[in-house]
Amino acid sequence: MKMEGEAVDNKQVIFKGFIDRIPRETDMELKIGKIELKAPKGSGAFLVKNLYLSCDPYMRGRMRENYDSYIPPFLPGQAIQGFGVSRVVDSDDPDFKPGDLVSGLTGWEEFSLMRKHEQLRRIQQDDIPLSYHVGLLGMPGFTAYAGFFEVCSPKIGEKVFVSAASGAVGQLVGQLAKLHGCYVVGSAGTSQKVDILKNKLGFDQAFNYKEEPDLNAALKRCFPEGIDIYFDNVGGDMLEAALLNMRIHARIAVCGMVSANSLSDSKGIKNLFSLIPKRITMQGFLQSDYLHLYPRFFEHVVSNFKQGKIVYIEDMSEGLESAPAAFAGLFSGKNVGKQVICVARE
Repeated sequence: MKMEGEAVDNKQVIFKGFIDRIPRETDMELKIGKIELKAPKGSGAFLVKNLYLSCDPYMRGRMRENYDSYIPPFLPGQAIQGFGVSRVVDSDDPDFKPGDLVSGLTGWEEFSLMRKHEQLRRIQQDDIPLSYHVGLLGMPGFTAYAGFFEVCSPKIGEKVFVSAASGAVGQLVGQLAKLHGCYVVGSAGTSQKVDILKNKLGFDQAFNYKEEPDLNAALKRCFPEGIDIYFDNVGGDMLEAALLNMRIHARIAVCGMVSANSLSDSKGIKNLFSLIPKRITMQGFLQSDYLHLYPRFFEHVVSNFKQGKIVYIEDMSEGLESAPAAFAGLFSGKNVGKQVICVARE
């Protein structure tokens, strides 16, 4: 074991430069830096060892240079940032002590010096896997909860459609909807994922959108009476088809647009006229707007998880060196479930 204060190697995933396309593994590179295992005196910072890192589609937006968004772009030549679970190694902050487990934004590296505390939570370790704090109990899980209950305002018996339904957010939206008494259909991109939706996650129906020549016909088949709630993770053709199948006073929660190949040269969405005669509410949202609800979400999900009423599927990649490929794989649907990187297990 290295002594505190001694400089050690710090493996990092470095962001090489801005892009305006789907990310590739080669947009990132592995480098070895040096870091002292000591929080500088008077800094108010604390040093963590990163255990698990989260791969999330929103990070793609941070790879663009000029964009107007809620979170700044990555810095070329610097380590990528994302949500993670970490253990405090040394601290100059009285609120965080060595050995504490935390979840929040950290660097894609073995060790990180934490100076900001936004959305940082201390984790009480129990029988729930630590990695679930970047998925089920982290930003994706809370996105599912806030989007479904606050934006969609579901009623018992309503018909719910979820796209990218086996992903980090979609898999929980579907299960929350089922627990709420809704009829739920999901779409995914492989027969394996469709099988998971129906047989592991309890969706009423599911279909492989890549095998459907006509998405409008697929939705009419699954929703002969129309859709009350569409939880949209993909945008594009699926949103256009859903708009034709919504019921009067339906709600669409716009969570992601992962189908867009280029973010700066995006295409328009057809069928928006449906909003008018059907009086559809279509709303984008950020989970960070609802953080006051986190304790309620945590209690609801943990209780149902421990009773076996919620399951959560992870796709775990081992080692920091696997992170660039795992992140790029999100955009071709390689992951099955929530994509997580295991940097270290303790």
